[in-house]
Amino acid sequence: MQAKKRYLLVSVGAGLLFLVYLWGLQIRDFQQQPYQYHLFPQYPQYHQYHQYYQEYQYYHQSQDVYQPQPLPQRSPSRPPRHWPESTELLEPYLEGGEQEEDSPQLHHQHTSPRERRAIRDNIYKNRRCRMETCFDFARCQSGFRVYIYPPQRGDEVSETYQKILSSIKESRFYTTDPSRACLFILAVDTLDRDQLSAQYIQNVRSRIQSLPTWSDGRNHLIFNLYSGTWPDYTEDLGFEVGQAMLAKASADVVNFRPNFDISIPLFSKEHPLKGGGIGYLTLNDAPPSRKYLLVFKGKRYLTGIGSETRNALYHIHNGEDIILLTTCKHGKDWEKHKDSRCDRDNEEYSK
Repeated sequence: MQAKKRYLLVSVGAGLLFLVYLWGLQIRDFQQQPYQYHLFPQYPQYHQYHQYYQEYQYYHQSQDVYQPQPLPQRSPSRPPRHWPESTELLEPYLEGGEQEEDSPQLHHQHTSPRERRAIRDNIYKNRRCRMETCFDFARCQSGFRVYIYPPQRGDEVSETYQKILSSIKESRFYTTDPSRACLFILAVDTLDRDQLSAQYIQNVRSRIQSLPTWSDGRNHLIFNLYSGTWPDYTEDLGFEVGQAMLAKASADVVNFRPNFDISIPLFSKEHPLKGGGIGYLTLNDAPPSRKYLLVFKGKRYLTGIGSETRNALYHIHNGEDIILLTTCKHGKDWEKHKDSRCDRDNEEYSK
């Protein structure tokens, strides 16, 4: 009986010593990894949860790839890593003195981020619109027909917007019956939404919302070339597009809705309504063979919004099938910002 008690006491003592030994090993391991305590110093149990998460993640990864892998081991003691702080900026794409010092600061310098978000949220309330969510395909079952709202008395339509309407009316898709229409086009001119422009149309919001088939813009297409006003040029159209598709020039990537909105080029009022002779485009010649692949002619904007993009156009100009002509003569004080390429660019532009 006494022998059994001695064996029992010896076993219990050995077990306690073994537990104390394991406890000492754990304390030593945690002391060798002090950087982990900086993650959540107020939650010391984080490390135990972290170990359980690693084992859980290993189990599920092994179930997915069906390849047994050893459990992640504790990394040896190492000092905490600190990312080097560098004040060097990435090299600009523009060369030499082409980088305008004031161009980054001019972007929306008079409008706070909160005001820009309010404008964007007010105009683009349906920013998640896609064709499958904001377009009624049931209207198009009988064919693709386009309806243009009749103009109101006293409406002023710009020459450019009249060309867009005329091209639609002369196409085989045009219909005068709104009940057969798959797509609706506004009669009110929305191309120029710069409040300082003489072609800015007032009361567009009330006129659009009073349309009988507006339906929050569903199955409608709105054209726009200019938005906002100097000096911020935010995309403030002055009305809500709702669920309407927006065919816009110089669209902001933040507001552009993929697979729904349409990005169109910025063209002038001198752009012809039709191009090429009759029969120039055949069924087996699309796109038609042309001498020039890309052509651009416009102001270079030495400073301000758009200057960095315009100043970089000469990089892809090859003088053969890609012709990009820019002039520095923009504004009254353009000579103050004149660079080494202005004389050559102005000469090529005037040819």
